[in-house]
Amino acid sequence: MPRFPPPLPPLNSAAILKAHGLRADKALGQNFLQDPIALQRIVDMSEILPTDTVLEIGPGLGALTRHLAAAAKQVVAVELDGRLLPALEETIRGFTNIEIIQADILDLDPAKIIPVPDYLVVANIPYYITSAIFRHLLETEPRPRRIVLTMQKEVAERICAKPGDMSLLALSVQVYGAPRIAAKIPAGAFHPAPKVDSAVVRVDLFRSPIIPPPQLDTFFHLAKAGFSQKRKTLRNSLSAGMKKSPAQIEETLRAAGIDPMRRAETLSLEEWRELTTRM
Repeated sequence: MPRFPPPLPPLNSAAILKAHGLRADKALGQNFLQDPIALQRIVDMSEILPTDTVLEIGPGLGALTRHLAAAAKQVVAVELDGRLLPALEETIRGFTNIEIIQADILDLDPAKIIPVPDYLVVANIPYYITSAIFRHLLETEPRPRRIVLTMQKEVAERICAKPGDMSLLALSVQVYGAPRIAAKIPAGAFHPAPKVDSAVVRVDLFRSPIIPPPQLDTFFHLAKAGFSQKRKTLRNSLSAGMKKSPAQIEETLRAAGIDPMRRAETLSLEEWRELTTRM
């Protein structure tokens, strides 16, 4: 059930930046989510328990951080931009359950900074590193129980795609968990406002990947080959990517019950699993 802590006063990101002599860094994809309704929706749809530890990536000025801290036992917030730390520390003053780490999340092992298993990841992330962050979180051990990320709406739709419109990104997430778009957030909820609307993607992770862990390397190699030349049929794209003859690939595809003339985006995850077992 959603938890409703006492309302937190809204933050004025523009005023905070001005007071600290700062500007949002476009190169770092900084768009600070400040709409209090959107912030609380993210927390509610994350289903944070009072015993949970939450990893937040890119807390920025701390608007979401405060809402997470009001719901969770502990928040570990990793911020790359050291310029923001004084403003961030001022925003979260009074909260005793927030730990701030200045670092690039892609350089950190989440298992070494999160003291407990079964943690959550909740964040408004820079759009340009969405794929890298997912890969980093999903390939670590232990994996989080749930990931809730605010990202560009178009990317969110790609992650949640169905067969017929699949992508390597969609496969890379869906092999580990079930994603869904939990909310849409207009550009005006941010400062500065991005040029595109955003969406919140919630991924509930499976206890074990759909592809057996010993076969994951083969699966990803196969999928990358299939999507490397999207306009080609699987017979041709896999032949080039897997360095096997078209005849060999065709035989393998037919044995897996897949028409060699299909394209990579049409295959379901179950079909990729069947194909992986035959490679």
